[in-house]
Amino acid sequence: MGEIGTTTSYVIQHDTESCIGCYACVVACMDQNDVEIEESPALWRQVYTLESKVGPQWRIQYFSLACLHCADAPCLLACPTGAINKSLTTGAVVVQSELCIGCRSCSMACPFGVPRFGKTGTMQKCHLCHVRVESGLQPACVRVCPTGALRFGNPNQLGFETGQRRASQLVEAANSANKAGSTAGI
Repeated sequence: MGEIGTTTSYVIQHDTESCIGCYACVVACMDQNDVEIEESPALWRQVYTLESKVGPQWRIQYFSLACLHCADAPCLLACPTGAINKSLTTGAVVVQSELCIGCRSCSMACPFGVPRFGKTGTMQKCHLCHVRVESGLQPACVRVCPTGALRFGNPNQLGFETGQRRASQLVEAANSANKAGSTAGI
């Protein structure tokens, strides 16, 4: 995957235009990681709803979020026991729960509020399904997404593909506008 001494980086990208808020990703994550439903504050992936008004129209968007597996993870730097580290094969920020003392330093350091604390009092969070990924499989949440709103891969490649997709949408809108004699769709 990566060269010796370097970290290969993978990310889960979320497309808000495709997400329908079905929560399949949340359920798949819970199932994959044996997270009990009673531990709902400890859900590793969560779906948030954003309602906004654009002109006279209301718009609802869904955001499926979990750990972002930061390149310079503040939680990793804040952990006093070394319980948090970065996988060299996937770039995932992972927790060794047996080393976690539940001090919550990671939680205070994370700007995204990702660290969760379950019944044991130790930190738990998305680990990018790094064992699945190391075996050539997609993370559980990506695998079950019915609309393809969650995509997994190298961030540079995903960014390139997103740019290409957006460019195609703009060209299509421009062509439609030219046929209709308007530029309102762009």
